[in-house]
Amino acid sequence: MESREDNIVDLFVIGGGINGCGIARDAAGRGLSVELAEMNDLASATSSASTKLFHGGLRYLEYFEIRLVREALIERETLLRAMPHISWPMRFVLPYHRDMRFEAETPTSRILSLVMPWMKGRRPAWLIRLGLFLYDHLGGRKILPATKTLDLTNAPEGTPLKDKFAQAFEYSDCWIEDSRLVVLNARDAEARGARIRVRTKVRSAERKGDLWTVALEDQESGATDVVQARALVNAGGPWVKDVISNTLRLNSSEGVRLVRGSHIVTRKLYDHDKCYFFQGGDGRIIFAIPYEGEFTLIGTTDAEHTDANAPPECTPDEAEYLCNFASQYFERPVTRDDIVWSYSGVRPLYDDGAKSATAATRDYVLSLSEGQGAPLLNVFGGKITTYRKLAEAALAKITPFFPKAGQDWTAGVALPGGDFAVDGFDRLVKDLQAAYPFLGPDWARRLVRAYGTEAWEILGDAQSAADLGPDFGATLTGAEVRWQMRREYAREAADVVWRRTRLGLKMRPEQIAALDEWMRHEQGATDAAPRAAKG
Repeated sequence: MESREDNIVDLFVIGGGINGCGIARDAAGRGLSVELAEMNDLASATSSASTKLFHGGLRYLEYFEIRLVREALIERETLLRAMPHISWPMRFVLPYHRDMRFEAETPTSRILSLVMPWMKGRRPAWLIRLGLFLYDHLGGRKILPATKTLDLTNAPEGTPLKDKFAQAFEYSDCWIEDSRLVVLNARDAEARGARIRVRTKVRSAERKGDLWTVALEDQESGATDVVQARALVNAGGPWVKDVISNTLRLNSSEGVRLVRGSHIVTRKLYDHDKCYFFQGGDGRIIFAIPYEGEFTLIGTTDAEHTDANAPPECTPDEAEYLCNFASQYFERPVTRDDIVWSYSGVRPLYDDGAKSATAATRDYVLSLSEGQGAPLLNVFGGKITTYRKLAEAALAKITPFFPKAGQDWTAGVALPGGDFAVDGFDRLVKDLQAAYPFLGPDWARRLVRAYGTEAWEILGDAQSAADLGPDFGATLTGAEVRWQMRREYAREAADVVWRRTRLGLKMRPEQIAALDEWMRHEQGATDAAPRAAKG
């Protein structure tokens, strides 16, 4: 380790989303002393409100963002190998109809309007197939199966769709449990020596010669602390510009464009396990994805969001838009009555001056400031699929200041619980049920999906469900919640049921309230234990 003397660390990271936690993990694994502060819960903003996909970004090909797509496609399989519990392959069905159109401002649509004006903005089938050919081959695919064509008139994937959709293209991408990804990166960073502070606000950070002086405040107790760091990373996500202007009190011409992406969760709309990729008459796209066994996830929108401090919510207009969009494809219309939950996140895109939110770049920008003493790295944009590559790129800018830092190391290195083969999930579920016969198949699958090989540590020597402590409903037990509190930084019920799991969809409000009360009691007992020992 470079050094951790007194209260000086090599690297201080502001922000506990996927970029901040990914950078902290990478840096700690290179031998740097690292501290990270997140003002709320880990993944409490954008990183828990994604569409839950590791994907190359098929539609980004229309914007000629070839490097971004290629990097993301390569990453899918690298990440699959490192986290086969929280990520898995998924097949995507793209129904085709001749009336499908481009989003008006894409470079591809402008070129086609010049050379094929008679198409009047429609997407030709050959162009979609060409895009999917590139999608199959840009990333050197080894695990995921290739694109194929479906005849929807006699395939099960056509059953829930309107009769006018007779043909579809089926291709591969991957699912990811987004907020668990963040927590596992934070845990691995901590295991490698980093200090992770949740619910800790960075009140100010000031350059003093070769060090940053960072003032912190615990959001729960009000306690304050000061840490000095040789380098500072601003991974504030939607607050990245606010951190620059108000926390660091620096001037910068670089800006962030806040784009709200809203999703709805409905009752299960179809029976198979594939995702639909729908193209709208306005040129936009949405996904309809099997979700948590009993539901369908539909999203996302692209809407301007003006204030990072304003909690993003799926507006009635956005919910109606998503219902109407999906109803253009499904035989049975999707209505507001089908919606059981909605969520919304803010994407902090680099402001490249694009005319619309949809056209704004999804690529990341890393801005290094080193001219006035201790270095500062500001992180703009990014997407969850390329978080590991973003972290490597960030460290490439930081490590010249730390000559003893190690090399790139994260590719293929398993996250906690992910130390098993990509195709070993079903075997692991069977082994868990054999070890704990009281687990039903759905319960066992959920535990392995969340915790992988660490599920055995959570269950311990339990001989029955009663040995796992209180039953909060939906297979959530005291043993699992204690694990999340002690190992995964959870402090309240929302951390457990809406981020580290999505069991809030299956729990009653009174069950969630009981969980919250129990966690407060547990936290109080934990906090009191050292004082009692001293007394």
